[in-house]
Amino acid sequence: MSGLSYKPSSGPLLLILSGPSGVGKDAILSRMKELGCPLEFVVTTTTRPRRPVETDNVDYRFVSDETFQQMLKENKLLEWANVYGYFYGVPKEPIRKALKKGRDVIAKVDVQGAATIKKLMPRAVLVFLMPPSMEELATRLKQRLTESAEAMARRLATAEAEIEKLPIFDYAVVNRQGEIDQAVKEIVAIITAEKSRVFPETEPPPD
Repeated sequence: MSGLSYKPSSGPLLLILSGPSGVGKDAILSRMKELGCPLEFVVTTTTRPRRPVETDNVDYRFVSDETFQQMLKENKLLEWANVYGYFYGVPKEPIRKALKKGRDVIAKVDVQGAATIKKLMPRAVLVFLMPPSMEELATRLKQRLTESAEAMARRLATAEAEIEKLPIFDYAVVNRQGEIDQAVKEIVAIITAEKSRVFPETEPPPD
């Protein structure tokens, strides 16, 4: 699969990628980077401990609770949420800078946060990454070997509730096992379609 591109025929987009835990959001973003997709990838800030396979400022920006609370006080986050006991937030400044430069932006956000961003920035494009089945999602979570049985059951219950929020999203993409390039192609097709629409440019994040 060669590098992917599309014609930037309209103003810059803010694309929000969301979906249940374990569905493969990080793998999708990593593959898009490998393929050279012309996007600004915004890194989510979190207080969750870094996993051994993760890289700081690539997978997430890992910070202390104190640092996260300071970011909240200084209004540096577009949205934030407490997920499974840890804080996650999307920084405003990288989005603002990228849009100002005319660059399309993609950010990984939990389902609750995606709904918040849609209210703040109605022209943001929300994409929900779906598992082919709940059984497949359970298998992927088990393979991560980072969850207790209780934690995994909680994540699966949350995933079912998140899938019920699908109507607030603009698009759904199924990430099937071994078919990550197909999912990436579908996301790029969404970007291409959105950039062919006629509407005002994406608004910057609110101050």
